[in-house]
Amino acid sequence: MGRNDTPRVIAAFLDSGIGWFLARLVLTFVFWSAGLAHLFGFDHSVAELKSLGLEPAGFLNIVLIVTLLVGSLLILLDRWLWLGCGILSGFLVVAIVLAHPFWTMQEPARTPHFRVAMEHISLIGGFMVCAVAGRLRERKR
Repeated sequence: MGRNDTPRVIAAFLDSGIGWFLARLVLTFVFWSAGLAHLFGFDHSVAELKSLGLEPAGFLNIVLIVTLLVGSLLILLDRWLWLGCGILSGFLVVAIVLAHPFWTMQEPARTPHFRVAMEHISLIGGFMVCAVAGRLRERKR
């Protein structure tokens, strides 16, 4: 086996429909679970948005729920996957600016918000990889 050869069992999983679905499910987990949490804990979510100074909080919570669930659903259904990846990536950029503006903070608050922002950027990279993989799978069909 050469240094770039993938073991058969791993290759079979990566090439399978179930492997592709599980990868998308895990990538989107934090988004669809948050969307459901915002939906079922609507009042708490509205209070959270108000604490960030976002108004009208009720309307924005609806936008948040739709964004998280629609973006996730597009990715999970593998339909307009690129759009779902773009929607959730856009959400992450907005979240950094509105909820984690570490550049405006002093320590000790700055570092944890900086780390969350870096995690968001890594997730955006994951969505870019997902969109590329989806395009490659599409071209292969």
